[in-house]
Amino acid sequence: MTTSRRGNQSVTDLQNLVNLSPSQLAEWVRYAKYYARSGRVPTYVGGLATAQPDWFGIKISVEGQGHQAGETHLTVPLMSVIKPFLLFHLLEVDGEDVFKWVGIQPSEQPFNSITQLEEDEAFPRNPMLNSGAIAMASMLSGANGDLRCERLRQWLNRRAGCQLVLDESMLATVRSLPNEQNRAIASTLAEAGRLGCDAAGALDTYEQICCLSGRLDDVVALGRLLVVPKLGVAEHQRKVLALMLTCGLYEESGPAAVQIGLPMKSGVSGLVLAALPAGGVIACYSPPLNGIGNSIGGLFMMTQLSRHLKLSLLSPKL
Repeated sequence: MTTSRRGNQSVTDLQNLVNLSPSQLAEWVRYAKYYARSGRVPTYVGGLATAQPDWFGIKISVEGQGHQAGETHLTVPLMSVIKPFLLFHLLEVDGEDVFKWVGIQPSEQPFNSITQLEEDEAFPRNPMLNSGAIAMASMLSGANGDLRCERLRQWLNRRAGCQLVLDESMLATVRSLPNEQNRAIASTLAEAGRLGCDAAGALDTYEQICCLSGRLDDVVALGRLLVVPKLGVAEHQRKVLALMLTCGLYEESGPAAVQIGLPMKSGVSGLVLAALPAGGVIACYSPPLNGIGNSIGGLFMMTQLSRHLKLSLLSPKL
């Protein structure tokens, strides 16, 4: 394995991850499933409610090497895990102007907080909140939500070599919800002139891109966009990773930075993605969530990997 350094992490720091024994990984998977029992599979989205609470899948990749275990064959909607890649796409296509539409500050409020948006005078606190993602979705090119989502899907598939698909049945269940919080967010943004299209179009685009779906292989391929130098502009990758570290788990981002120390993004489907700047990607799937909306099993697994294999970006390097 070649040695290179990005930030405070080198490729050789990931050798422990490559050398992880299958038996150790299997033991952590068993514990992750046990701890996940304390969470709940979300029922407010019908398509998510059918997930089994004991499902668990993990895919680890470092320069083409890695491990996998559990239900890696399942196709899962990305939900909020799409947000870093929406930001990455806009940075790559439109440049730094995206930050005229959305901020970079962490939030102590839930991911769909209208109170946070109102306190910030309708300027989305960061791209990982629903307000930030709805604003960014309105900036995608295309005359309607269908075209905006499809163009993003094709761009990501081409750039990452993945095979994301739009889960139409999941989208139908999302559209059947009242979604009062997100509607209020979109309306507030529109009234303040912070959308690139009307509120209905922005919300429709957001709902569609959250229903882009794939297997853990596809999620790992997406993660590589943020850690492989030739797949993106280094400064864009750095900004997305920084916002994942500080904002990717909502109110839990600060404690996770201390305990795990990796750029991560979660979704209500039970996905957790960790992108390691030196070139590693870890994708976990475990549907039961904690009260904040993060996967209990996924965060347990990330904690074990980081602590025992010394993966944290914040660990002092001798």
